[in-house]
Amino acid sequence: MTAESYAAAVDLVARSAAAYISGVPENPADEGFFGPRSVTWRVSTDAGTPIAGLRSLMIQALHPLAMAGVDQHSDWRQDPVGRLAATSAYVTTVSFGERAVAERAAARVRRIHEHVRGTDPVTGRPYQASDPSLLLWVHAALVDSGIVTCAMFGTPLSAADADRYVAEMAVAAELVGVPAALVPVTADQLREYMASVRPELRCTPAAAESMAYLLDPPGMNEDVAEIWQDVRDGAVAALPDWARELYGYDAPPLTPARQTEIRQALGVLDAVYLGEPGVLEARQRITLRMRAAQRA
Repeated sequence: MTAESYAAAVDLVARSAAAYISGVPENPADEGFFGPRSVTWRVSTDAGTPIAGLRSLMIQALHPLAMAGVDQHSDWRQDPVGRLAATSAYVTTVSFGERAVAERAAARVRRIHEHVRGTDPVTGRPYQASDPSLLLWVHAALVDSGIVTCAMFGTPLSAADADRYVAEMAVAAELVGVPAALVPVTADQLREYMASVRPELRCTPAAAESMAYLLDPPGMNEDVAEIWQDVRDGAVAALPDWARELYGYDAPPLTPARQTEIRQALGVLDAVYLGEPGVLEARQRITLRMRAAQRA
């Protein structure tokens, strides 16, 4: 992979910041689907969030039908940062936005999914993005990644809070079209579900290609690129053993010293992020609402 092969990852921080700001309301009419007392808000504001996002993409890509849909129907090669920013904006809107706004965003996603269908060239199987089984895999990878990265690089969840988080996030799966009866609502159910899907998973050429880009994107600002190396190492270290094996990654054990280095890099990245116009104000809105909820 070369810098000439795909669009450079320029303005990654700026466009991610704009996506984040767009999802945090200034004067919300309601508390949204989760609210400031939720575990979801805590996980979504955790220091390990950048690693959780990258880890979830890496796990999602191992489902050949989900990856085929992205590869054949998105412009990630031409505008990879835009693709990431759009995903980030949606997740932020569902997490922090008003109910009506989150519902409208989910409806747009469902309409797009109706037109995403085809055949996976590796397995020969047909797919459609509106398939609840594919949507559930994407959802589960996101939720699992939040729990894992909080434990490794942020503030760990208790067993009870992990269950609460999985249960709270069920509504996010329902919003995109997964029947409630299919969605795990405890951490144990989530683990059991993910284990049940493992026989279907593989690292297709499209998955290997897209993840190689995300792990080492060309065109980044030099300082951000250095921090991204730590984010990348954290995401690979946070993968389950079976996922690393599918990708063929040889990750050294995560020592306490390396874990500390990655946490420090996340702090630096967050400082860079907060320097983008509007991010500090959006973060303060969330923090103030969470503090007010704790006092209530």
